[in-house]
Amino acid sequence: MDTARRHSPAAERNAPPLLAQLQRLLLPAGLMLEIASGTGQHAACFSAGLPGWVWQPSDVDAVALPSIAAWCEGLDRVRPAITLDVLDNPWPGVPVQVEAIYCANMLHIAPWACAAALMQGAARHLSPTGVLLTYGPYLEDGVATAASNLAFDADLRTRDAAWGLRRLPDVAAMAAAAGLTLHERIAMPANNLLLVWRRVSAAPPAPRG
Repeated sequence: MDTARRHSPAAERNAPPLLAQLQRLLLPAGLMLEIASGTGQHAACFSAGLPGWVWQPSDVDAVALPSIAAWCEGLDRVRPAITLDVLDNPWPGVPVQVEAIYCANMLHIAPWACAAALMQGAARHLSPTGVLLTYGPYLEDGVATAASNLAFDADLRTRDAAWGLRRLPDVAAMAAAAGLTLHERIAMPANNLLLVWRRVSAAPPAPRG
């Protein structure tokens, strides 16, 4: 057993439905920057399921990098993981332009300033027709919040006062300030959302297939 390889049961559960959406949403090929790669399970799974894409994993915690490397060992379309803090400006080691950015389960376990930094960084690095994909639980006006998400939010705020589930309108306002708009809201299992952000000026993508 590879002791460097960490395992997240949640990442294992949500990978198949997430991959199905990425296969629908993304162009046949491109360069993907993954922010907050965590264990590396998503990078390994999604790279295998998106054969036209090159994957650039990253994480703010350098301790995560060995696990990402272990999960992605031998995958020639996955680049070595880099240490990346979205609050940095510019983002060191990030390609000048990417076709997509994927960020799962970061906004609620990071200071609120990271939401603006993520949107601003995406606006700097996305190609003109590029897409930012964010995944996780959100609070929505006029939509009842699942009891499990309310409990999760309370637990997060107990662990760190700067953490907690984010209101989708607040995240959208941060995106708008950076020139991005919410293109699609996709309900996912376990009361999570996959949100698709594009440049305000971007033309709608051509249908696949």
